Amino acid sequence: METKIPVVILGATGSVGQKFVELLKDHPWFEIAALCASERSAGKPYKEAANWFQSSELPERIGRMIVQPCDASVVGRLAFSGLDAEVAGPIEQAYAKAGYTVVSNSKNHRHHPDVPLLVPEINASHLELIQGQQFGEGKIITNPNCSTIGLVMALKPLVDAFGVREVSVVTMQALSGGGYPGVSSLDIVDNAVPYIGGEEEKMEKEPLKIFGDLINGQVEPAVMNISATCNRVAVIDGHMECVSVRLGRSASAQQIIEAWEDYRAEPQEMGLPMAPEQPVHYHREDNYPQPRKHRMLDKGMAVSIGRLRPCSILDWKFTLLSHNTIRGAAGGAILNAELMAEMGLL
Repeated sequence: METKIPVVILGATGSVGQKFVELLKDHPWFEIAALCASERSAGKPYKEAANWFQSSELPERIGRMIVQPCDASVVGRLAFSGLDAEVAGPIEQAYAKAGYTVVSNSKNHRHHPDVPLLVPEINASHLELIQGQQFGEGKIITNPNCSTIGLVMALKPLVDAFGVREVSVVTMQALSGGGYPGVSSLDIVDNAVPYIGGEEEKMEKEPLKIFGDLINGQVEPAVMNISATCNRVAVIDGHMECVSVRLGRSASAQQIIEAWEDYRAEPQEMGLPMAPEQPVHYHREDNYPQPRKHRMLDKGMAVSIGRLRPCSILDWKFTLLSHNTIRGAAGGAILNAELMAEMGLL
């Protein structure tokens, strides 16, 4: 683009907010215009307000930026929201009313009938929903829960090629998915926690909207039975999921693997900056995928799959891995905005 689009990051000091900063600091299309956070952080330089814990260095120019309150008074067109769900709803609506396009990682508007629950490789057509929004001059777009994104990316090629009727998924979710400071070390070291509040309900509900058909300006949810069990484990980044599926029609292992490896969609065709060149990678090694080895595959935006084998209860079972704070959060939201920019919707 000849001129970069100015963007505002809401909740900039938090875990997802920091990941937005890291991914946007050198973005070819977007430029960070303002960093916004709570009143206790407002007025401070970002390097003092944020406990920066990303693996990359915080650029000095961004560290010097003064944190603004989340009051929609700053100048910009596009807002990325990493706000906590307790406060996200009214703040995001205020920014939309002020004319912003709000691309949110928060759960508050995901199931609003006029808000796309967007994964660009899966349901780009759902952006039509924004035409019916009544949030003012602006718009709100959401991405799904971090564990949902990995699941639906693995299921999409199977849905298209064979149909999917039933899904059983058990997750082993990384600590970064709980935000910062997150789970206490005394709770997670030498341990696993078999409960993540609200997570199982999200995984069972969100795919139905994502795979739903757009009919007369509304999403008709997909018909698919999903059972989810979610666990927190002592991994920093990278959600692993063990999945069993019942397909709509029979398929061989080779046909399933080819469906995954051949899958491409709008982000790849458009060459969007955050888009993975290959959305789904299949690994033939018996002990793959693994978080440390594969979470950063294709900029952290690809889903890794392995261990495809017959399931004695359903049809097939496999293991998947996705980077929860990149593909599952900030990177996914940035890809949503790139898609909208390329489609002329910003």
